Amino acid sequence: MAHHEFSPTTYYNTMGTHPPALHIEPGDSVSTTAVDARGFDHENVERAGRPNPQTGPIYVNGAEAGDTLVLQLHAVVPNRRMGWTTGRLAPNVLDFGYEANFSDEVELAWWDVDVEAGTVTLTEPQNRLTGQPLPLKPMLGTVGVAPDIGEAISTMTSAAHGGNMDYIGIKPGVTVYLPVFADGGLFFLGDGHALQGDGEMDGTGVEISMDVRFSLDLIKGKTIGWPRAEDDTYLMACGNHRPLDQAVQHATTEMVSWLETDYGLTTREAHMLLGRFVEYDVGNMFDPAYTMVCKVKKAVLAELGFAPSDG
Repeated sequence: MAHHEFSPTTYYNTMGTHPPALHIEPGDSVSTTAVDARGFDHENVERAGRPNPQTGPIYVNGAEAGDTLVLQLHAVVPNRRMGWTTGRLAPNVLDFGYEANFSDEVELAWWDVDVEAGTVTLTEPQNRLTGQPLPLKPMLGTVGVAPDIGEAISTMTSAAHGGNMDYIGIKPGVTVYLPVFADGGLFFLGDGHALQGDGEMDGTGVEISMDVRFSLDLIKGKTIGWPRAEDDTYLMACGNHRPLDQAVQHATTEMVSWLETDYGLTTREAHMLLGRFVEYDVGNMFDPAYTMVCKVKKAVLAELGFAPSDG
């Protein structure tokens, strides 16, 4: 297995069958960078146009439609001090007719990101949050592959291929499973956040450029319907759609399938277990498609005697 140092020179605002920027073998690791959501790099120089310019695509040799691409995120580290957010919640997460009573005018808020101290601190505008250090929690808002049937889908949204899911669980230590639709998989990443709450409710995390280290592997012949992920604690299935209930349906159905095929539960057992132990997280609630994440604790499965199969 090889390690690749990859310096991107071209970025994409859609995920599709773009020319590969790098070819790797299954199991190889990659160190690279991602510009922020407006296309600014580690020196705060604009390198790409908005929205959400992506690093990639990375071609995994041997990947074909019907396979599963396996992403392991080893490190996601901000590579500059300055981050930014908006200053107001999205209208769709507030009551219809609600009118915000702002006493100031804020286009963007600015944050100091101190990797060594592990903090994210508001510097502008001035209010009672300014100067108070918050915990640094780096994540990637966008990971995905080229979609099916030759589509090119905006990096502002998400679907079965992944995309702009803005889920806080896509962080170092997670393993993400993505369905393969095109030869090579064609993997993309970007939209780094230093700190974000559930749902990206104001349309931003603390947006910042990142150094990223990851590996990509391949499960031949294994077909999944929607992105999956796991860490030491949870199995997680992602559904991306609008309205929100359809995103829940996709995520829950994907979890049922995962429990049946990989953990050997019968359909009845999977339904009854989820009825007692399922948890849900909100991914993106700002962009065209919403993301919902259906979760089950691994400890629950282990205590009940359900173990993953080798395949």
